[in-house]
Parts: sequence; structure tokens; C-alpha cells
Amino acid sequence: MNFKTSECTQSDSDYICDRLVEYNLEQVPLRQKIEFENLSRKIVDDDNKIIGGIIAKMYCWNVVYVDILWVDTEYRGKRIGSYLLDELEKTAEQKGVTLIHLDTFDFQAKDFYLKKGYELFGVLEDCPEGHTRYYLKKYIIKKL
Repeated sequence: MNFKTSECTQSDSDYICDRLVEYNLEQVPLRQKIEFENLSRKIVDDDNKIIGGIIAKMYCWNVVYVDILWVDTEYRGKRIGSYLLDELEKTAEQKGVTLIHLDTFDFQAKDFYLKKGYELFGVLEDCPEGHTRYYLKKYIIKKL
């Protein structure tokens, strides 16, 4: 078999992603019609400047992945992160989400998530070198 490798264009990346999603859906059927639903939110100050936000997507099996939770340095410690995460969890529960998962680094917010009821399920050491990446989850609606 002859083959070669080359860099992907955005179109190539989209094609590869679509094929994986297609395969995944053959293995586990959709629970909703939308493959991905954006649940991201932001908080702005009086000048309409973004001071915090959460980037999260619900995917077709009623699971949410939190990609980013960020609060401006000036506003940290004022419960903005808690507010954003609580709002996401409320929305997720209303949509029938069963699980939220995310990752964070040792220099970020592991203890914050643990206090919010998230459970550690994975650790990746030296990612980046000298640091640890943590993977956490929280079940929203318990299975009967």
C-alpha cells in the first residue's frame, strides 16, 4: 500500500472530524437532534467589557464538555467563576445532561472544581513539562 502524509487544510480537518462523528453515531445513537449545542456564557461589566466567561458545548449524548472557564484577574475571588459554573449546571440539568467533564492544570483551578463537586478521574503528568493536567467530571442527573 502506498500513501503519503501532508498538512491538513481546515476543510480536511472538518472532513476527518465529520467521519469520526459519523462513526461514533453508528456506535451510540443521538439522544438529541443537534450534534453540538453551544452553552457558552459571558459576564460583562457596566462598560460592556467581558470580565468572565465559560465556553462549553453539549454533545449529542447529553454530555457537556467545559473547554474554558475564565475570570479577569481583577474580578477573581468575587464568585464569578462559581456563578458561571452554577448557571451552566442549571442549564445542563434542564436539558437532561447526565455528565459534565473538563480539564485544568495545577496552576489553574483544580481545587475550585473539587469544591464544586467535581471528581478527579485522570492525571497527566509533565503536561507541560513540570506541570500536571487534571481531568474532572460531575454527574448532573443520576441514572436510576
